[in-house]
Order: sequence, then C-alpha cells, then structure tokens
Amino acid sequence: MRKLLLQLVPMFLIVVAAPAQNRISPEKAASMKADLVGQVDAMKKQAQVMVDSVFSFGELGFQEFETSKYLTGLLEKEGFKIERDVAGIPTAFVATWGQGKPVIALGSDIDDIPQASQKPAVPYHVPMIEGAPGHGEGHNSGMPLNIVAALAVKQVMEREHLSGTLKLWPGIAEEQLGTKAYYVREGLFKDVDVVLFAHVGDNFRVTAGPGNQTGMVSVEYTFRGETAHAAGAPWRGRSALDAVELMDIGWNFRREHIRVGSRVHYVITNGGDQPNVVPANATVWYYYREADYQHVMDLWKIGDDMSMAAAMMTGTTVTSRLLGAAWPGHFSVPIAEDMYENMTKVELPQWSEQDQALAKALQHELKVPERGLAGKIPELKKPQPLLDDDNGVGPVGGGSDDIGDVSWVVPTVTLNYPSNIPGGPGHNWANGVSMATPIAHKGVIAGAKVQAMTVMDILTRPELVDKAWEYFQNVQTKDTKYQSFLRPDDKPAIWLNQKIMDEYRLKMKALYYDSSKYDTYLDQLGIQYGEWK
Repeated sequence: MRKLLLQLVPMFLIVVAAPAQNRISPEKAASMKADLVGQVDAMKKQAQVMVDSVFSFGELGFQEFETSKYLTGLLEKEGFKIERDVAGIPTAFVATWGQGKPVIALGSDIDDIPQASQKPAVPYHVPMIEGAPGHGEGHNSGMPLNIVAALAVKQVMEREHLSGTLKLWPGIAEEQLGTKAYYVREGLFKDVDVVLFAHVGDNFRVTAGPGNQTGMVSVEYTFRGETAHAAGAPWRGRSALDAVELMDIGWNFRREHIRVGSRVHYVITNGGDQPNVVPANATVWYYYREADYQHVMDLWKIGDDMSMAAAMMTGTTVTSRLLGAAWPGHFSVPIAEDMYENMTKVELPQWSEQDQALAKALQHELKVPERGLAGKIPELKKPQPLLDDDNGVGPVGGGSDDIGDVSWVVPTVTLNYPSNIPGGPGHNWANGVSMATPIAHKGVIAGAKVQAMTVMDILTRPELVDKAWEYFQNVQTKDTKYQSFLRPDDKPAIWLNQKIMDEYRLKMKALYYDSSKYDTYLDQLGIQYGEWK
C-alpha cells in the first residue's frame, strides 16, 4: 500500500501543478479588463519610446537587425524567453511567457519601404536622408503595440494566477511577403489557439471572414546569355536583356486575356552593365496576384511558360526562384466580433488641434479631401463571399499580406488601429509623416487596449476559443484546404535588401533615437510639433 501511495504522489503532484482552465465570472473579467486599460495608459511613455525608436531604425525587409535586437532586448528584460533565427531567418524571433492554455500569439510586421525616408510631423516631402528607406507604411508601431498589450496582460495574469501562454513574433520582410509561409512550414503555430495580428491603419477596423486580400507569389527570373561587343560583333552575343524584355512584352499583351481581378507587375532588377556590351545576365522580378490558390498557380504557370519562350527566342537560358508568397486571408468571425466590441468600448483617441492640423495639411499636400483624422469607427463588415462566375470575373484585385497563410492554420484576426493619416497613397513618404508623432502614439495606446482586452477575453472565456475553432473547422476550411505555395527546396530570401541597407545604414545610424537625451524623436530632430512652415 505504501509503495502504491509513493507511486501515486508524483502523479498527484503533476495534476495539481498543471494550470487549470481559467473560469472567471463575467463581473471579475470586466474588472480585469478595466484594470488592463489603466495598465496600458501607464505605459504611454514606454510606447512612445518604442514607436520612435523603431521609426528611427528604418530597416528594410530581412535586414531588421537593429529592430530585432532592440525588441528582443526589451522582452528579455520583462521575463520573456527568446527564440532567435526562427525558420532560418536571422531577424526573426519568438518571445514566450507563461504556461498552459490558451496559447495566444501576437504578431506584427517590422520592415519598411524603400526610398520612403521622411521627417516626421512635416506634411510635405522632406527626406531625413535622400534616397534612404523609411517607415512609409507604419510598421514601426505594431510590435510596440503588442508589447504594451502583452505586458499589461502579463501583470494581470501574474496577480490573478491565470493560466495561458503569450507568444510575440514579428512579421519579417512583409513587403516582400517573405516569411510567414516559412513560419507555417516550420510549425511555429502548431500549438497556438488564436493569433492576434496588428497592422497600422487610419481607423479601427477588423475583418470577419474572407478579406479583400489577394493571394500572391513573388518570383524572380534570371536569364543568361553571352557577352559580345554590341557594335563590333553583336551577332556573337546572346542578350539576356532581350529575353527579359520579350517576357515583359508577352505579359503586357496577355493582360487583356486574364481575369479582371488578376494583377501581374514587375521590375527589372538587372538590365546589364553598359550599352556597348551585350548583356550576359539580366533579371526581372514578378508579382502574380489572384483571389485563390489555383488562380495564383495558373498565373505562375503562364509566367514560367513565357520565361522559357523568351529564352528560346533569344538563345539564352532561364532559371527562377520564389522570393515570397501569401495566401488570401480568411479571418475568424467569433474573434473578430469580440475584438470589434472591444474597439467600441475603447473608442478612437481624442485628437488635439495640432493632430488635426497636421492631418489636414498633409491631405492638402496630397490633394485629397481634407477631412482630418478618423472620428467614427466603421461598422463591422459581415463576411462576404468572394465574387466569381463562369465568365472568369473574380474579385477586384488588391494587395496581399502573408498573414493570410497564418489565417489558414489557426484562427486569426488582424487589428487595424488609428496611427496613420487618412488619404495617404500607401508605401510612400506620406504614410510616414505621422508615424513618430502624437498621432501614432495615441493610436498605439488605443490599439494596445483593444488587443489586451481581446487577449483577456480569450484567457477567461474558453467558449470563445471553442467557437473560433468551430468556425475554422466547419466553415472556413470545410471546402478549402491550405496548400502552401512553397516548394520543398524553397528558402527565405534573406539576402534581399542587404546592398541597400549597407549603403545607408551608417548615415541612418547617426539619426537613431536617443531616448536618454531627448524626450521624443521630434525633440531630437529639432521639430516643433504643429510648426512645420
């Protein structure tokens, strides 16, 4: 009997030690959410420093070394365990805290835009460094938002002894759609219950069901020929540039005969060395976008066929490699509805006269309606089926985001929060004007409250997770099964943007935000908020 008891004791201890599922009364949960709001407000200064710091780093995709080092350093100090080099990507990481279920993963992108350097709070184009990259979309704000939300939740979890695990992870090279499909392939989300993504916007929004994003593959084609003197013996050359141009011409004619919603665009990244040398090497980079997996694959096949035809016509050879991929997103209706309710409780920030003046001045510069900053949260859009018919008319083409891949392996939503100014063209210096100003800081704090409150709902309402997975299994994936665009030998394009960052990094480093000397980045730059002329 004594021996049996001794055998049972470790089992009993294990059972006792295992975190129980959180069962919290609605009244207690509401009290904890109210506490979260206060915790987030108490971190306004920390949020401002993070937003301004990442803005000052201004790193392009796959080269976010300073940003990654800075964010992981902050999280380590707060007790998070850091896993680096995730999926073979040097700037990728996962920061984990807590134990047990539910497991909630908070993500946001951290890369920026080429040639988008811009002085913040100045409503016309004034680069900090001519030609340098900059946060012309606002990706400097999302991870600070998630960190503030996570730290607020962590404090409540510790005090209330709540079970649950928080994971924070960055979207690396989102502008190249370069990593999230690799995260999925690596199994980063295999034990995750819900993903809450954050992306900058000019208002509060969350999508329920199919989004308006397209699927996409990013493919680079390299042609190889033979050099020759372009004037003295051109017949001895085989022009790789001719092959690139013939492929491009082929697509420019074919566009008339593909679906209305298809999008095919390209840049020539290498056109040769100099005019008097027949180019032996030339490269063109294509994006193929469509509404679903099969139609993206159809475009990719057409492109591959065109590349081979161009090579045959010019006596050259061609190789290709995949640089990025994204599925069209589909977002959890139960989680989106809960997040939207939290948005309406938090409400939009209180904008100052200076905030509104900056917004209207930028809108005037851009020649768009001068309506200032967001004043009303739009209604939650109900799930809309993707349009399609037998005539090949798909949905209207649009942008892509590799959060789509994540959304097909775990219930996911994306929080859009109001840190940007309405009317910007996107991927442009103008979208960086607000991103190290009180507009961005206020939007991040408001967004962090929504994110934290939604995390708390997931922690304290097990039925919400059950509903999310029921929707995921019985509605979202009932007829559509995820197939990665990645092939077994595809690897992350970690070399992208290295040359550009090597050219500008030292100049940019001289402008990194020093929060020990200056209250804000605007102070460091000598910019008086509201006085830009």
